[in-house]
Amino acid sequence: QVQLVESGGGLVQAGGSLRLSCTGSGRALYAHAINWFRQAPGKEREFVAAMSRNGAFTDYKDSVKGRFTISRDNAQNTVYLQMNNLKPEDTAVYYCAARETVSANFIYHLAYDFASWGQGTQVTVSS
Repeated sequence: QVQLVESGGGLVQAGGSLRLSCTGSGRALYAHAINWFRQAPGKEREFVAAMSRNGAFTDYKDSVKGRFTISRDNAQNTVYLQMNNLKPEDTAVYYCAARETVSANFIYHLAYDFASWGQGTQVTVSS
């Protein structure tokens, strides 16, 4: 399995931006569909963004559409989540997850679809 390490979290004021990175090691991320999930205190882990293995298809949680963008740089074996116009309700620990797949186009949404997870990075948005 690929090992994943997230970075880029921090404290930001509402309306600010952050870019999260998820770097893989051990296996190439281009063979994986990649998602971002998040978990706020006292809440269940939830889907945030998804990208197919070939990068051609993406999907987002409704509340982040138009503000968050998922992208990947296969040369760097890294996936990014650009987060703009952050809101206090975006405060959570953000996790990237990878699923090795032969399906180039398929988008996955459920946490149990993913075998590889990073350790998480904290994002805190102050009002």
